[in-house]
Amino acid sequence: MNLFKRAINLFTLALVLILSFEVKAQEEANILELTSETETLSTLATAVEAADLEATFQSEGPYTVFAPTNEAFENLPEGVLNELLKPENKEQLVAVLTYHVVPGEVMSEDVTKTMKAKTIQGSNASIKSNGESVMIENAEVVKADMDASNGVVHVIDEVILPPSIKKALNSSKSDY
Repeated sequence: MNLFKRAINLFTLALVLILSFEVKAQEEANILELTSETETLSTLATAVEAADLEATFQSEGPYTVFAPTNEAFENLPEGVLNELLKPENKEQLVAVLTYHVVPGEVMSEDVTKTMKAKTIQGSNASIKSNGESVMIENAEVVKADMDASNGVVHVIDEVILPPSIKKALNSSKSDY
């Protein structure tokens, strides 16, 4: 009888372990995992790491992230990305990246005409829809509604810059 109880207990334990692994495998990735695992967003993942924003992208949220593609980063003015990734420019990098994040979960179908959204950077960003596509500032959403456990990711075709960074870039251009 004692051997039978042990067998039942071991069977129950094995079943619980198997089911817990299955549930874990079915959980959605968080925003950091999703962006890190998406090949076309590898530059964003590198920038998030350089800015020490991993905890933000893993936190409970929910957040809406407008994620620039690698090509979007390559299209920044020459030298801007390299400058932003330098440790001494971490504050500016954080400002740029957090300008791409809106608190809450905004699905593409939630965007009506033109709306302003306060980013976690602190500035407002203009989000608009014409019924066929969604834009944030001058960037077009090229892949919408990628679900994550802590929000949603929309892939965009341009890096959007907060007003303070735009102003700094414009003033440095006039210095030449």
